[in-house]
Amino acid sequence: MRWILAPLKIVYLVWAALTFLIIMLLVLPFVVVGSLFGKIKGGNFIFRMCMIWGDCWFFLIGIRQKNIYEVPHDKNAHYIFVANHISYLDAPIIVKAVRQPIRVLGKIEMGKIPIFGYIYKRAIVTVDRSSAENRAKSVRVLKSVIKKGISIFIFPEGTFNEQHTPLKSFFDGAFKIAIEAQVPIKPILFLDAYDRMNYKSVFSLSPGKCRAVYLAPISVEGYTMKDLDRLKQEVYKVMELKLLEYNASWVQEYQVKEKEVNNAK
Repeated sequence: MRWILAPLKIVYLVWAALTFLIIMLLVLPFVVVGSLFGKIKGGNFIFRMCMIWGDCWFFLIGIRQKNIYEVPHDKNAHYIFVANHISYLDAPIIVKAVRQPIRVLGKIEMGKIPIFGYIYKRAIVTVDRSSAENRAKSVRVLKSVIKKGISIFIFPEGTFNEQHTPLKSFFDGAFKIAIEAQVPIKPILFLDAYDRMNYKSVFSLSPGKCRAVYLAPISVEGYTMKDLDRLKQEVYKVMELKLLEYNASWVQEYQVKEKEVNNAK
């Protein structure tokens, strides 16, 4: 059966790559124009173009995005969005899941990719995690964005969660900014990103459902830097429990392996 499906998988992956490239090239002129209008207006325009890019690409490759709101979401308010990170597909999922102007903190290495990198560097705030100076600069940029009333989006795990636990440990950055700017944290769960394209290979891309779950915002009113660890653990616990509740597939795999190990003892 596998040898029958293999050619279809190859055709699908070629189709996905071609449509990704074609839509990117169509969007590129608008990004160039948008970049002439400054970091705020231009940046918001570029993000909207990325939303169109994501809409078209997901439709063409058969990925059905669904946003689930556990509580009503105010798109006119600004937040620090945080989400779990386990897939190469997380970036396009962002523009499908968050339908309001945001700035995303992303790896600087992605900006080196020809053509895509040009759009990437103008749509997000890049960070080089190996450089303390660059990390500090990125945080300053994100703080200035928040002051303009624009939300920001950060993966607090920093890198892919390859442990198959619900989450990796969190970095401090998102929570420091939240406390300093007194802006609430808004957790989002990317439930199906691992199934659509996992961190092991870009060739694992597959069509199907792709859900993003908006959890209730977590207020930081009155928090100080002394409360940083408490806030980080509070957000971590909420997201961890919800990933278990929604039975995320990578967590299921971890639980099965744990059960097999325990049974073997």
